[in-house]
Amino acid sequence: LERMTIDYTKPQQPYPTPQNQQPLQPQKRSGCLKWLAIGCVVAVVLGAAGIGGLFFFVFGLIRSSDVYKEALQRARSNPEVVAALGQPIEPGWWVAGSINTENNSGAADFKFPIEGPKGKATLETTATKKGGQWTYSQLRVKPEKGPEIDLLR
Repeated sequence: LERMTIDYTKPQQPYPTPQNQQPLQPQKRSGCLKWLAIGCVVAVVLGAAGIGGLFFFVFGLIRSSDVYKEALQRARSNPEVVAALGQPIEPGWWVAGSINTENNSGAADFKFPIEGPKGKATLETTATKKGGQWTYSQLRVKPEKGPEIDLLR
């Protein structure tokens, strides 16, 4: 009998592969879950970008309308609003409400924030359009501090 001595202080060599056999390769994953996750992330990002684009498009349409521009100009030129908010008076980016126009008629009912160096307010507008001319039934500024200012007086 031969005696075999193993020295545990030295690193052991891996088992040799039998002749005529390749070493076992780890199995590759199909990557299906990875591509599914990437597809979901892309869909969510594109959906969010589409919704954001729609909001900016709608806000841009309202902000470019004659009734919006005139309401903002009336607020900027009103001495009471200037006294309450200071100058310059700038509009906020959020607009809530709607504008519907068809040919020379339409209706508008919206509000948006405005602010100046002295404070903030909300400008509320209700108007109808007949024969190409806007007629306001409500045009008022509601400052955060102080009384409401009617721009139709």
